Amino acid sequence: MLSVFSAPGHYVQGRDATAALGSELERLGIAGPVLIVAGNSAFGLLAAKWDQSLTDAKIAYAVHRFGGECSRGEIARIAAAAGAHGSTAVLGAGGGKVIDAARAVAADLELPMISCPTTASSDAPCSALSVIYTDAGEFEQYKLVARNPALVLVDTSAVARAPARLLTAGMGDALATWFEARTCIAGQVRNMRGGASTRSAGALAELCYRTLLADGVSALTAVETHTVTPALERVVEANTLLSGLGFESSGLAAAHAVHNGLTAAPETRPFLHGEKVAFGVLTQLILEGAPTEEIATVLAFCTSVGLPSTLADLGLAHADRETLSVIAHRAVAPGETIHNEPFEVDATMVLDALRTADALGRG
Repeated sequence: MLSVFSAPGHYVQGRDATAALGSELERLGIAGPVLIVAGNSAFGLLAAKWDQSLTDAKIAYAVHRFGGECSRGEIARIAAAAGAHGSTAVLGAGGGKVIDAARAVAADLELPMISCPTTASSDAPCSALSVIYTDAGEFEQYKLVARNPALVLVDTSAVARAPARLLTAGMGDALATWFEARTCIAGQVRNMRGGASTRSAGALAELCYRTLLADGVSALTAVETHTVTPALERVVEANTLLSGLGFESSGLAAAHAVHNGLTAAPETRPFLHGEKVAFGVLTQLILEGAPTEEIATVLAFCTSVGLPSTLADLGLAHADRETLSVIAHRAVAPGETIHNEPFEVDATMVLDALRTADALGRG
């Protein structure tokens, strides 16, 4: 099996990075028209800066306001808008679902994709993977596209103004990176790009985890005070770049499968991707029989930054055995990444791990 490492063409991060959007597109030979797929917050925050930067670079653009869910219907609407405007590139601006939808459209139309996250809420921006949901918000499938984004541009001034919960959710998503990567590396399973992990991918995944432990609390304080600090820059890089490279080039395991299982329970719909993934990490560690000290470290981190550590934290305080069984069976569906674990996993094992993780979280 060949080793495969996948990455975006160019990564730019820093305070007021949006001002460089036009010049970065020029440098990459992207002349427009560009379709900007924008979440509501991203539009309100950055519309004037897009206009100035792209106008200065003489790049025509149009804006499509994102419908709220990365579903097949929304992807079709964005594709129609791109066709109507004669777009030669698609830019996703906002959170993970906006970026996932823009990536799916760019792939379908065989256009370059630009990723401009305004939050550090997931590791979606750097990858070639879109998570497709139903219109009701239930996980449907992973869509792996041919190319990573041509450009990822992260404006940490925008990230600092986003709700603190979004940074916390991003840390939950990034928390899974090292634990899933090491499982896939040890089992010599194929990564998201169909190859073996490289040593560099594993090292980036581990650095992601160490950065969260070292800087997570300080970065959260920065966002709560709407300030850009070195700790925030490091955690934004961990949530976005390190986690994105680590998961895609090493692989996913039980934590994300548990997330997908949790989406089957309507009570979890108000909760963010990374919040559910964080509880998936605890469940994975129980499932794998991880050392008590390691589980305690992860649990303490989750508590320190406000990540869910119990079922109640995800709206499932009164979930009965039938509800938890539905979650567990969805987590072990054929093709799920839980089957990258180095042992056979069934729904009963997941159900027990969910209940044990919940009990540990309740202390």
